[in-house]
Amino acid sequence: MRRIALILGLMLLAAPAVQAVQPDEILPNAALEQRARNISGGLRCLVCQNQSIDDSDAPLARDLRILVRERIVAGDDDKAVVDFVVARYGDFVLLRPPLNAQTLLLWGAPFLILLAGVAFVWRRGRQRMNDEVAATAPLTDEERSRIDRLMRDEQG
Repeated sequence: MRRIALILGLMLLAAPAVQAVQPDEILPNAALEQRARNISGGLRCLVCQNQSIDDSDAPLARDLRILVRERIVAGDDDKAVVDFVVARYGDFVLLRPPLNAQTLLLWGAPFLILLAGVAFVWRRGRQRMNDEVAATAPLTDEERSRIDRLMRDEQG
């Protein structure tokens, strides 16, 4: 069993990265195709969200790959192609969006979530500590008399 797991692990490490680019999308000019790959590697699939459009099999990613290639063939430079896609879909389409007023929440969200998690853990820890202190506090006279009554009722 260990041998099979080792072989499978080695096969996964040796496997090349899978690209979703279909043969009918590839440009005949190798230099233009390389430009298209460089651009599409920085564009986010709006369906998968954590994959570039080069790595995604989603139909929208295919449409964006084709759009990038069409713009390159039309003579746009790399910046013009990216600007065109951003104008249609916004900064969110970039895997590395710029830091500006519109993307501040996008950049700040991970820190806000982390801060909320730390606050939650800290609050739960304090609540538990208070519960433990309350559980170990001495009984009041009223609690003692109630326990005595319950014990007498149970024995009698």
